[in-house]
Amino acid sequence: MAGKSLHALEYISQAEKYPPQAVCAVFGDDLFLRRQALLKLREAVLGGEEGDFSFTAFEGDKANLRDVLDELDTVAMFGGKRLVAVEEADDFVSHNRQQLEDYVSRPSRMGVLVLDLDSFPANTRLYKLIDAQGLLIDCSTPAEARLTKWLVDWAKQQHNIQISAAAADALVELVGPELGLLDQEVAKLVISVGEEKRITPELVGRYVGSWRAKTAWEMLDAALDGNVREALRQLDRLMTSGEQPVGILGQISASLRRFAAATRLVLQAETAGRRISLSQALERAGVKQFVLQKAERQLRRLGRQRGAQLYQWLLETDLDLKGQSAMPARLIVERLILRLAAPQEALSVLR
Repeated sequence: MAGKSLHALEYISQAEKYPPQAVCAVFGDDLFLRRQALLKLREAVLGGEEGDFSFTAFEGDKANLRDVLDELDTVAMFGGKRLVAVEEADDFVSHNRQQLEDYVSRPSRMGVLVLDLDSFPANTRLYKLIDAQGLLIDCSTPAEARLTKWLVDWAKQQHNIQISAAAADALVELVGPELGLLDQEVAKLVISVGEEKRITPELVGRYVGSWRAKTAWEMLDAALDGNVREALRQLDRLMTSGEQPVGILGQISASLRRFAAATRLVLQAETAGRRISLSQALERAGVKQFVLQKAERQLRRLGRQRGAQLYQWLLETDLDLKGQSAMPARLIVERLILRLAAPQEALSVLR
């Protein structure tokens, strides 16, 4: 269905209503939604396991446009269409905007191009062209008011479990608008339900918001303060207690995304010849007043170079934990901690 941008919650729940177009863009700040939308697109284009032979992924900061276009014009091995994804494609789009605009107007008939982006301004010509002729999937973090219904539906579809609206409200209140973490909490609660196969508010209160969440925040604080030893000690405590690395990432990713958003606001203001204070940028990024002073201190230590890389690091960690890397899951999380905690001069050895 070309010519209609839609939110990922709608697309994921009814993907069959929105067939992939020659050019698709998946964009927004919620990594979980982007991951789910990309999986739905891959399933729709390629079907079963044999379709994996017709899938190619490029890293956006290294991708060459000619190589991408060549892949799109290559005949799929088992018939059907090829799927070519450019991951973290913000720089790729910036460097090839005119050529991509031309391609959207005359796309290949043999392949589907998917652009995976942190952000995609609606006032650009490329956005408008894809909106008119392709498929746009907005993966921005949804308002908390939409999360209760999503969580009820998601628990039933993905975990074969019922969760009452009151329990879903309680879970969102405790965890926040973190879809990946909400999914993980439901998966853990499934183990604790009785024969009724129903998650109740009492069950949420008993098992969610425990010391593990507090430990994850303490681990992040230690890393952002440069205390590597303490951060790794807290990570070890979480892992020993049975916490999964993907869940640990979910618990700390919201804070890191706010730091990334604040850094971007500062850099955008400087580019436009304006000034914005760090505290103003953090407030606009969603940091609460009562932790604003601590967040400003931590972001100053992190620095603009690392702050600008946070989105990329979070996506890389998420994908690696979900199978893109052969590295042990614990080491993947440790890599992120070291990137956050290391002094500036030590960063080169971590890349």
